[in-house]
Amino acid sequence: MMESPFLALPGAVAAAPGGVDTGVAGHYGNPIVEQRHLERGDAIVDLSNRGVVTVTGPDRLSWLHSMASQALARLQPGEGTEALLLDASGRVEHAAHVIDDGETTWLIVEGDEAAGIAAFLDRMRFMLRVEVADASGDVAVLGAMSTSALDAATPAFAPAGVALDWVDPWAHPRPGGHQYAHDAGHPASDWHWIERIVPRTALAEAAAAVRAGSVDAAGSLAAEALRVAAWRPRLATEVDDRTIPHELDWLRSAVDLGKGCYKGQETVAKVLNLGRPPRRLVLLHLDGSDTVLPAPGDEVVGEKVRPEPAAGEAPERKVVGRITTAVMHHELGPVSLAVVKRAVPADLPLIVLSHGTEIAAAQVEIVPADAGAAVEVPRLPRLGVHKG
Repeated sequence: MMESPFLALPGAVAAAPGGVDTGVAGHYGNPIVEQRHLERGDAIVDLSNRGVVTVTGPDRLSWLHSMASQALARLQPGEGTEALLLDASGRVEHAAHVIDDGETTWLIVEGDEAAGIAAFLDRMRFMLRVEVADASGDVAVLGAMSTSALDAATPAFAPAGVALDWVDPWAHPRPGGHQYAHDAGHPASDWHWIERIVPRTALAEAAAAVRAGSVDAAGSLAAEALRVAAWRPRLATEVDDRTIPHELDWLRSAVDLGKGCYKGQETVAKVLNLGRPPRRLVLLHLDGSDTVLPAPGDEVVGEKVRPEPAAGEAPERKVVGRITTAVMHHELGPVSLAVVKRAVPADLPLIVLSHGTEIAAAQVEIVPADAGAAVEVPRLPRLGVHKG
């Protein structure tokens, strides 16, 4: 892919090499101000490092429906949704932002995922009337919190007469999904994220609109800060080789519990109905006095005070999780998402070990520690036991 013209804008600083957002601007000189502009709906974000896979043909929706965690068979033109592809054990392998225009289904994915997803889908075509292509070289993605900001940058792209604007369903639990997080105070209601697919040649037009002052530009750091504050999981950051959707509260937007016959479905149903997520997503408020922001993978340590500690005895420490994304938010200060063990108490003092520094952390539950089975299973009396 060509270098993004957004990297030539005044003040543009490329995202860290090797990170999840390599190839786009991390910021344009002031990430905190950019967050405010983005949150107000006055700025756009260059997401041209994302991949786009297309599926065409009359069988495309029913075919994708048969493999995905989300119900796609009756997806209406212009309707956006989110879908996961799981392995046989229910672990997340791929995630896609899905929109159909009546002729083509468009899948927005992480940039390094596009070729792999396209190859996987191509192998699964068999005799069905579908065609799969990696369109990342021809189209790109822009993000914003308002349609007006996107319109100020470049017109909506509608090759089949339907605008390819994917509206993130995270803002509200989808019908057919399930939410572990408590409704009270859930920040997703303030998350109005839109991703617009455009011809890759339109990036220069959008960058020119920024130069002309028609719209502001915000870097990937601003977008990530608002995403973390909304408790919104992302494949490139929150997912590892053990992740199941329940751990990230991803059943609320990416899984339809009313559909079946897809790989991993048994685990999805079993954990929801009879079990507990083995790990859980939390938001950590971090002590910012040392101005150290943790890195992905940094250890989260639980500090447990013994009931009767000896004089001078240090509290017992144990690794209970790892940081997935850490950001500096314009209102919350330093915060991060982390995946911790299920049994970690909500009030347990936590410490993040990063760069040789100990950072105190206060936990906000996303998936609660007491998240339990959705189905009450009656206990059967033991054989030979008589109750009078």
